[in-house]
Amino acid sequence: MTNEDLIKLIEKNNLLKGESISKLKRETLLSGRSAESIISGQRLIDTRKLSELKSSALGVPYKRVNLDDISEDVLGLVPEETATTYEAAPLGKKDNLMIVGMINPDDAKAQDALKFIARNNRLNLGVYLISYDDWKEVLRKYSPYRSEIERAVQSLNLKPGSSGQRVVELEEKGAISEEAPVIKIVSETLKEAVSSRASDVHVEPQENYLRIRFRIDGDLHEELSLPVELAQPVVSRIKVISGLKIDETRIPQDGRFRTKVLDREIDFRVSTFPTPLGEKVAVRVLDPSTGLKNFGELDLVDRNLSAIKEGLERPFGLILVTGPTGSGKTTSLYAMLQRLNSERVNIVSLEDPVEYFVPGVNQSQVKPEIGYDFASGLRQILRQDPDIVMVGEIRDDETASLAVQAALTGHIVLSTLHTNNSVSVIPRLIDMKVEPFLLPVSVNLMISQRLLGLLCPNCKAAEEASPAVGRIIKKALDELPGDTKVKYTEPYKIYRAKGCAKCKGKGVVGRTGLFEVLRMTPALEEVINSGPTVQKIVKEAKSQGMISLRQDGIIKALAGKISIEEVIRETEDL
Repeated sequence: MTNEDLIKLIEKNNLLKGESISKLKRETLLSGRSAESIISGQRLIDTRKLSELKSSALGVPYKRVNLDDISEDVLGLVPEETATTYEAAPLGKKDNLMIVGMINPDDAKAQDALKFIARNNRLNLGVYLISYDDWKEVLRKYSPYRSEIERAVQSLNLKPGSSGQRVVELEEKGAISEEAPVIKIVSETLKEAVSSRASDVHVEPQENYLRIRFRIDGDLHEELSLPVELAQPVVSRIKVISGLKIDETRIPQDGRFRTKVLDREIDFRVSTFPTPLGEKVAVRVLDPSTGLKNFGELDLVDRNLSAIKEGLERPFGLILVTGPTGSGKTTSLYAMLQRLNSERVNIVSLEDPVEYFVPGVNQSQVKPEIGYDFASGLRQILRQDPDIVMVGEIRDDETASLAVQAALTGHIVLSTLHTNNSVSVIPRLIDMKVEPFLLPVSVNLMISQRLLGLLCPNCKAAEEASPAVGRIIKKALDELPGDTKVKYTEPYKIYRAKGCAKCKGKGVVGRTGLFEVLRMTPALEEVINSGPTVQKIVKEAKSQGMISLRQDGIIKALAGKISIEEVIRETEDL
């Protein structure tokens, strides 16, 4: 099925409309990529649902892939190169039948290649249609990370030693063959990080080995340990591809590179840090498919969802997202930007650094070392005829004042602020020398958030809450506003995940957000004008029916999404 045919199918079934379908058409034409790879990368549509429609249109049965059914023997039926080239995947073998899944079963060249493989194995060919996302999952099974690294390390024939310094001859022989395994180690490590949905890779020289850790779902896990002799070559390789100075090991350096991993372009941000044992490297994995979310994927519910939608529809005003480092503030800002993004508006952003590139948004990275900071950049932005402005973070009094002025002069301004909750935003802005009388007419929304681990759906199980936890749950539910009160009966059911093969024993798969949204109202304006305190603002927040972080967390815990213990640990009662 061609891109054109697929887009027609999408339009016919109203899966995308208006500007979204126009952008898809334009991007397929300009990039030369398949429509399905774009849809999957930007998560525009559930590719499994799309495959079901393709199945009906082509008359080919659709099959959802179960990775547990695909053994090493099954993978061996179709070479990885063939699977990648023809967008196909081996699914199983039954009697004399080789079962294969294809993204495009009407592709004659792909069918010929698979028939040839089946004949060579003295098998018949059975074909199912599979989704793009399922095909990518199967491809990941072809390259087991540790075995690839072990082969690369063995090929180096390293001699054990206590020093982290690499011993070389003045005239090195076979430099190319010696460097190839190190290149392989770095390459496979970055591929594995992307496959594992890691946000960061830490390369850390220890006294007797090189430790490689991945940060997945907020927690660090040791993925691999390598001989200490590889510390300097591995770090050097990362510095080479990042454009950093290899011979400078005394001071920290920052770099960035972009490469194609698993059929999509991904940015990596690199930071080196000198230690007595050698340079430590932290690599931030900026994968748009995991880090960029659509507005609908933020897990906003009830009043939180309606309040933010209403705030984004207003013609001007300041929307502030607060929370500690690593709580997903930037992800929320990008999601809101994408909701506002259209050809009719000019969106300009100031970021430090630019983490993800969003089509249609004019993004700029501040450089404080040359005087281009948030404050000076914000002044320049207002000369660029913007409709919507995003400022990565309000850090100082001048930026706070300029952001408020921009909101007052008819712009939608999105930014982040470091406070523990939404009710602390007003006192914080006043502390940053913003005149209190300006806040009611400039600030629209104050959003606070946290990130918590999603319980593994495969191994989570319900159990009865303890009396102490039950009292906390009851108090939170009793204080919910009447129209959003969730009816749960005692004893309350909570969920735990003990860990399984699918979640690699962690009990969590991915993360979700907890939110509280405080709106600017006439009653809150009166509080500000009469001398705001946190206690007065909390009282007004409750009277306007704000769902607190703890209440949002408890609702999601009772729904089986997250752990009640983590909710209690990460939130406080207002």
